[in-house]
Amino acid sequence: MGQIEWAMWANEQALASGLILITGGIVATAGQFTQWYFGAYSIVAGVFICLLEYPRGKRRKGSTMERCGQKYMTKVVKLLGPLSRNYYVRAFLHLGLSVPAGFLLATILGTACLAISSGIYLLAAIRGEQWTPIEPKPKERPQMGATIKQPPSNPPPRPPAEARKKLSEEEEVATGVSSGPQENPIPVTDEVV
Repeated sequence: MGQIEWAMWANEQALASGLILITGGIVATAGQFTQWYFGAYSIVAGVFICLLEYPRGKRRKGSTMERCGQKYMTKVVKLLGPLSRNYYVRAFLHLGLSVPAGFLLATILGTACLAISSGIYLLAAIRGEQWTPIEPKPKERPQMGATIKQPPSNPPPRPPAEARKKLSEEEEVATGVSSGPQENPIPVTDEVV
């Protein structure tokens, strides 16, 4: 059985945590809770987390489905360098971002989810995983001469290619005539009666 890639789980968990933080922050800010500024912080932190976690990392084995529009965010995350690639940094960043949001009831669920994703990222970092971007594969252009083929000369059903070669060779030997143009044995005249 294969190894579990913990970073994939942490990525999904952190993305969901960011969305939950945004939702809780909107509720706290719009509801004018007594500590509404923690709600505003949760909105900003949730947006930052969603932007950081939107691009999926490439799996070690197998293929990875790219999220819609991920290639644009991947360029931004790649610019952050080791701050985005290293899962130790992500684990402690998420843990630090979750603490202020824990002081408000509307954002406590997002805080708990973000703390869990921080723990999963820490486990991924301990296991030696690292974020690598999903690079598009270069498209191989087919040679123009190799793709153009002649259409078949005789109608279907056609015998296999080997049988056709054998049949044409046998006909040439039997008739003694090559497969060139045929001559009409009856003379043709253009007289109109």
